Amino acid sequence: MTDEGLPAEYLSPLAAGVDDVLADVGYEMTAATEVIDDAVPGHGGLFDPATERTELRGALEELSASDLARPPAVEPASDAFVLYVDGSSRGNPGPAGAGAVIVDSQETQLARLGRPAGSRTGNNVAEYVALQLGLSELLTRYEPRSLEVRIDSMTVIRDVWGGDDPTEPGVETYSEAIAAALSNVPDHRYTHLADSDPNPADALATVGADIAAFGPG
Repeated sequence: MTDEGLPAEYLSPLAAGVDDVLADVGYEMTAATEVIDDAVPGHGGLFDPATERTELRGALEELSASDLARPPAVEPASDAFVLYVDGSSRGNPGPAGAGAVIVDSQETQLARLGRPAGSRTGNNVAEYVALQLGLSELLTRYEPRSLEVRIDSMTVIRDVWGGDDPTEPGVETYSEAIAAALSNVPDHRYTHLADSDPNPADALATVGADIAAFGPG
């Protein structure tokens, strides 16, 4: 479901280049960071302050011309899954990222996903992006019968499970994609996470926001 990449708000060319690499490796944040770090000359890397923008741009161009592969999907314990999602925006709106973690019924982490959501994007939009990201990759890799989505955004919950019309401008594309994805899961439900509840997707959303903050280069 992600062969053509997922939609995003405006990103700088550098951030868009990183997002392209993420798409090529199935939005696995660790895998993308490692291949970019390996392609950057010298001892720098994606988030090394010593890495010049020209070096990063050259590395991304090199990777775009190569054949990157998705890591193999981890075998789940069953066809029941848990999906953690989270969005992060600095400035709200500002540089924003989306994170998602796919977990099986034994609480084994199967995928740690992340991406930039936009450079002038609000937190609610980032939450939609996170849910779309997680669902899209879940259905690409597995055939879920049961799914529990753990999420802290009541805005998204009211739209997706409550039947309310979206209240956030510009989220219709994400909302429609989420509804279509969930229609392929026979049994799905949500759990609302309080701010104090642990959410492994939070750190991935933060890294996505770091990428979204990259300047034009």
